[in-house]
Amino acid sequence: MQVTVTIPEEIAGQLPDMPTMSRQLLEAYAIEGYRNERLTRHQVGTLLGLDRWQTEAFLAEHQAQQVYTFQDWEFDREALELR
Repeated sequence: MQVTVTIPEEIAGQLPDMPTMSRQLLEAYAIEGYRNERLTRHQVGTLLGLDRWQTEAFLAEHQAQQVYTFQDWEFDREALELR
């Protein structure tokens, strides 16, 4: 899919070249989508063409961790007890 974005001229002059900006916008979308739980870790990697470990590093570098809730902890604890 290709997306077109309209940017006011006074702002467009401050933006980097098109290939760099395109990647930056894609990364920003991936980070925000992951933080808001609209994208999974796997989807982020697929979107950006990264393997699992590159995706982990990318998300850590951008401090894009999801909140680890008490319910998550309970689920993990129960799963470990079943072993």
